[in-house]
Parts: sequence; structure tokens; C-alpha cells
Amino acid sequence: MKKVLPIAPILPELTEQDFYLEDEAFFQGLKLDDADYSYDSCNNLVIRESHLKRLTMQRTKLERFECSNVIFEKCDLSNLEWLAASFQQCLFKQCKLIGTNFADSYLRDCQFDDCLGTLSSFSNTNLKAVSFTNCNLTDTEFVEVTWRNLTLEKSQLTGSSWFHTKLNKLNLSSNYFEKIALSQDLMRGLVVNQEQAIIIAMGMGLVIED
Repeated sequence: MKKVLPIAPILPELTEQDFYLEDEAFFQGLKLDDADYSYDSCNNLVIRESHLKRLTMQRTKLERFECSNVIFEKCDLSNLEWLAASFQQCLFKQCKLIGTNFADSYLRDCQFDDCLGTLSSFSNTNLKAVSFTNCNLTDTEFVEVTWRNLTLEKSQLTGSSWFHTKLNKLNLSSNYFEKIALSQDLMRGLVVNQEQAIIIAMGMGLVIED
């Protein structure tokens, strides 16, 4: 099956602008470096065609957030609540996403590269052409996910949960995990390596003799 990779963000010439969290705020062509908007909240924030670098938004709540053609670089978005958000052609590069909540969101053409995403949640998300590369996804939730062209490569998946998610044609073989939670009735077609197959089998209670 041909691998479909996410389309990279397309950015125009960017300018430094005043940025703030406010209901219905709209930003485009934004260049932002080293700013902190933690412990805040707003609804219906829109950011398009922008580069956000070293942005900190810890424990911030953004409901119905819309984001397209945006690069998040070296940002700390730990415990950020992105509920029912929309992301299109976005790149998360070397970002801290510890406990970040993407629940009920839509992600299309999104890349996560070298990110620390432990304890993050992608439950009930719709993922289309999304990739995770060299990411730490320990204890993450991918529960009841609808996906198409999802790519995971060289990432840490120990303790991740994939309950109620169809796994047909999902390739985990280049990733690492010591334990993983899957719905047994939805595992058909999952691609794993030999070592991973043994881990999954043991997790299901099978006794494997040499």
C-alpha cells in the first residue's frame, strides 16, 4: 500500500504581530517567538499561515480552535485543552505535548516530529494523513479514533491505548513498546514485527514456550 504523507504547511511572508487569547480572535501571517499564554482560555480562536516558536501555553483551554498552515516549533503545550479543534497542514516540531488533550478534534495533513507527547490524548479524533516520527507517545490515548493514512515511525508507544480503534493496515513495526492496549476484535490487519507480536500475544494472556 502506497504511503500517503502529510502536506507540509505553506507560509507567506510573516510579520511580528500582537498576539492575544480572546474569543473570536483571528490571526494570519503571524511570526511569534518566545511568548507565554499559560492558564488562559478562549473560544473560536483562528490562526492561519503562521510560525509559532517557543510558545508556552500550559494548562490553557482553547475550545473550537481552528488552525491551518501553522508551524509549532519548540513550543510547550503541556496540559493544553484543545477540545473539538481543527488542524490542517500543521507541523509540530520538537514540541512538548505532555498531557495535551486533542479529544474530539479533526487533524488533516499534520506532522508531529521529535515531540514529547507522554500522557496526551487523541481520543475520538478524526485523523487524515497524520504522521508521528521520533515521538515519545508513552501512555497516550488513541481510543475510538477514526483514521486514514496514519503513519507512526520510530516512536515510543509503551502504555498507549488503542481501544475501539480499527487497526487494519496500521504499521507499528518500526516503533517500540513494552506493553500496549488493543481491542482484540479490531486487530485484524495490524502490521507488527516478531518481537511486538510476542508482546501483544502475552498481553492477551497467551503462554509462549521456547
